[in-house]
Amino acid sequence: MNIPSDLLYSNDHEWIKLDDEIATIGITDFAQRELGDIVYIEIETVGDTLEREQVFGTVEAVKTVSDLFMPLSGEVLEFNTGLEDNPEAVNDQPYESGWMIKIKMDNPAQLKHLLSADQYKQLIQA
Repeated sequence: MNIPSDLLYSNDHEWIKLDDEIATIGITDFAQRELGDIVYIEIETVGDTLEREQVFGTVEAVKTVSDLFMPLSGEVLEFNTGLEDNPEAVNDQPYESGWMIKIKMDNPAQLKHLLSADQYKQLIQA
């Protein structure tokens, strides 16, 4: 299982890559494996400012639909539009072309709620 050490993780299985105040967010390799083949991603929150743990979208797999939760508060700046025609990129490359949103975080103190790669491994018992 791929758990890059340079990322942060949420208890809800989102990964976070920081670039100053901009955070790129997607779901982890573990999460996409648990969901199975992803067929559709719905994110209609671009331009919205959401609080940590609010739903920012949904991911639909062959057998289930799952909510996507904000790991940090902030404004949703961008949705990966490549996922509209190629949602399976989340299965194939969850940490590269399978990223979902970019946000401008508004409360860096919330970073303390995120997990390191080692802590995330313990959470999923990998």
